[in-house]
Amino acid sequence: MSETIKIRNEKPEDYRRVEEITRKAFYNLYVPGCTEHYVAHVVRRHPDFLPELDLVIERNGQVIGNIMYTKARLIDEAGKEKEILTFGPVSILPEYQRQGYGKALMEESFQRAAALGYDTIVIFGAPSNYVSRGFQSCKKQNVCLEDGSYPAAMMVKQLRPEALDGRRWVYYQSPAFEIDEQAAQRFDSEWEEKLEKKYLPCQEEFYILSHAVLP
Repeated sequence: MSETIKIRNEKPEDYRRVEEITRKAFYNLYVPGCTEHYVAHVVRRHPDFLPELDLVIERNGQVIGNIMYTKARLIDEAGKEKEILTFGPVSILPEYQRQGYGKALMEESFQRAAALGYDTIVIFGAPSNYVSRGFQSCKKQNVCLEDGSYPAAMMVKQLRPEALDGRRWVYYQSPAFEIDEQAAQRFDSEWEEKLEKKYLPCQEEFYILSHAVLP
């Protein structure tokens, strides 16, 4: 059977399916359980959310993945502000991971983001998942956090060459990601399909990476 792939904007009727995919993709990946499906549930109502860049990927008519974008900010040493993007959650059903679907979804989103006039994306994640998509260390692009640190897990992609022009920038994430942990746990408990929370080695790997900073 030939495979038909389609990438399109998410529709309201996709919401629950996308949250289910996100839950399965992230459960026990970074911590026992996960909250990313709750983030997907609430971020759509935030003013920083960009529905134009809320995409799903279909395989033979079935939604198997999603990517969501929100606005973020960079501020330089002179106080000049630059509106940029961040994405997350980005999810592919576990049985379809490492098969190119996430790559296709991200590349389509990059093209659409550039067409909307955005020139920079900043994300946090495992570098092994993103450097092949053109992301670089935040240190190389002189983008730091407010405390001046350069987290190993923070990466930058320029959608336009020299978009950041070498000056020092401070990254500010959208408050859309500041969630109520207790509400997230309640949301997870309401799912009919119960998933077991487990401690896995990948969680320790993520802890080390997320707390590492570049000199």
